[in-house]
Amino acid sequence: MTTAVGAPGSPRRYLHALWLLSARDLKVRYATSALGYLWSILDPLVMSAIYWFVFTQVFQRSVGEDPYIVFLITALLPWVWFNAAVGDFTRAFNKDAKLVRSTAIPRSIWVGRIVLSKGIEFLFSLPVLAIFAIVSGAAVGWGILLFPLAVALQVSLLVGLGLIVAPLCVLYSDLERTTKLILRALFYASPIIYSVGDLPGIFPQLAAFNPLSGIFILYRAAFFPDQWDTFAVAVGAAMSILFLLLGLVVFRALERPVLKEL
Repeated sequence: MTTAVGAPGSPRRYLHALWLLSARDLKVRYATSALGYLWSILDPLVMSAIYWFVFTQVFQRSVGEDPYIVFLITALLPWVWFNAAVGDFTRAFNKDAKLVRSTAIPRSIWVGRIVLSKGIEFLFSLPVLAIFAIVSGAAVGWGILLFPLAVALQVSLLVGLGLIVAPLCVLYSDLERTTKLILRALFYASPIIYSVGDLPGIFPQLAAFNPLSGIFILYRAAFFPDQWDTFAVAVGAAMSILFLLLGLVVFRALERPVLKEL
């Protein structure tokens, strides 16, 4: 017999339910896979290897910094988290429609569980970054202290986007495919294989309004302090918080129509 944690509607009860659902997602994902945990690192590892080979062995690279493999991985790992979470947001409610309708817990938990489970996979993949940093001799500086801030801002951004994308995809089914196209374009519009400073003309200022630019700079600050851009970081932080607030407003307005549609 399990004992309920916290009073109904309390933050403690919410967090407990959030953890149980996220843990269930991870167990299901790894239990049905022979490679299990390795899938958390294979995707960013293969992507990094491909881009490293193309830009260092095939073409003359003029973007990023050395060691380039570390430069790539510091942005690719959080990108995989972002991409996987946003992709799952499009099916967050439709996938468990019956459960969403019948449970008394806040419906925002279906967004939170995705952010948390994908975030845990991101943390599981960090040993890959550590190994490549050691092997390539990348120096670790004071910027490592900014890593928790980068994670916190990415969580804020993802929760905000999830609270917008998840209900809209229930009401407008075509948005699921549209979101996939946007994510594909956003990969190249984000400073992953290049840095904000590599962009010409006015593009560095424009790139700053992509909140991922400032977040990736925070991740890279541990190894590449020269990549620091105060404007991009400040704008990224402000937009991440803005998306969170906007998401809360949008979700509150759409929750009832979504429940009717499910």
